[in-house]
Amino acid sequence: MIGYVTLGVSDMDRAKAFYTSLLGDLGAKVLMNMERIAFIGKDMGSPMLAVCTPFNGEPNHPGNGNMVAIPAGSKEAVDAFYHKAIELGATCDGEPGQRIPDMFYGAYVRDPDGNKVAFFEFG
Repeated sequence: MIGYVTLGVSDMDRAKAFYTSLLGDLGAKVLMNMERIAFIGKDMGSPMLAVCTPFNGEPNHPGNGNMVAIPAGSKEAVDAFYHKAIELGATCDGEPGQRIPDMFYGAYVRDPDGNKVAFFEFG
């Protein structure tokens, strides 16, 4: 259903390095790399994450209430993605843990530009 999600960033090289390092274990890589936007994912037919400098030339800023949620595959993987993101320069916005008993396990970070990212596992 989702083709791609775009996050505004201030430094393209830093953003591409952050997300390709963070999501590399899921098979993600830069698929299209243009001057002000790059698409990161497994392949062009799967959902992608795009990072870009804003088209209008204004400074980027994270949206209040906006978040990208990435399925981790297991609770252990949620923990691993969270810790890897922190090592890569993200900040904590909610440590890994069970959010809804027996239904939802998740962790939340802010990328180096302040965009909110969640890692989750149902169950």
